[in-house]
Amino acid sequence: MKRGIIATALIWICFLLQCTFFRALDFGGIVPNLLIILTSSFGFMRGEKTGLGIGFICGILSDIFFGEVLGFYALILMYIGYMNGKFSRVFYPDDIKLPAALIIASDFFYGLICYVLMFLMRGRLQFSYYFMEVILPEIIYTAVVTMILYPVILVINKWLEAGEKRSARKFV
Repeated sequence: MKRGIIATALIWICFLLQCTFFRALDFGGIVPNLLIILTSSFGFMRGEKTGLGIGFICGILSDIFFGEVLGFYALILMYIGYMNGKFSRVFYPDDIKLPAALIIASDFFYGLICYVLMFLMRGRLQFSYYFMEVILPEIIYTAVVTMILYPVILVINKWLEAGEKRSARKFV
């Protein structure tokens, strides 16, 4: 119950920061994708199911406020959360290289899928332009913000796990 409330609060905080604070700090209209950072982080910290669930909630939130089709971003972020959950077996909390690499790969996958389904299917074939002007700047900005946001998510996850272990000892 506690984990669900905190996860919901984190989703709302990241969504609001992405839509307000980072909109004011955009570089050429590019903002970091905090929902991908959150989805990926929960995926490899907690596993496939949690990554899938967080991805769905983050995606539906994006669909409601920004999407043209309900479920488009939800499906993409669900895949991202699930695939990052596959790496939970090799997750070491103190190593930031794997989470940063997974978040960068997830953001690239997100940008690539958005390009293919939103632009390529409409006959817009300028992939190099889209990559250099949208995908790459967003990946770089998201990677920089990951170095700040990921440790915060990690501390919250450790705190929740410690609380779960304490409450599990009460029932033994």
